[in-house]
Amino acid sequence: MASHASVSRKTLVVSWVALVLLSVITVMAGQFDHRLLPGVIVLLAGLAKAWLIVDHFMELRQAHQGWRLAMLGWPVVMALAIGLAFFWRLGAG
Repeated sequence: MASHASVSRKTLVVSWVALVLLSVITVMAGQFDHRLLPGVIVLLAGLAKAWLIVDHFMELRQAHQGWRLAMLGWPVVMALAIGLAFFWRLGAG
């Protein structure tokens, strides 16, 4: 098994600050008076947060690619499903 260095404290702090900022951006997106923009911002912020958590907090950056792809693929699948449902609803309403 290949050894790898643990994620540094600085990287974790920077990642945590990024997660907080993405959460604030998500809340602020709700203030836009637009039908499409808030949903897109929330989905993109969610994907960015998933990437930060998987790579830095779960330390899967150096893990077997299958695990990393599975953990990063699930948020993408969910974002696509939610996005498609959202756009379908916009077209129906």
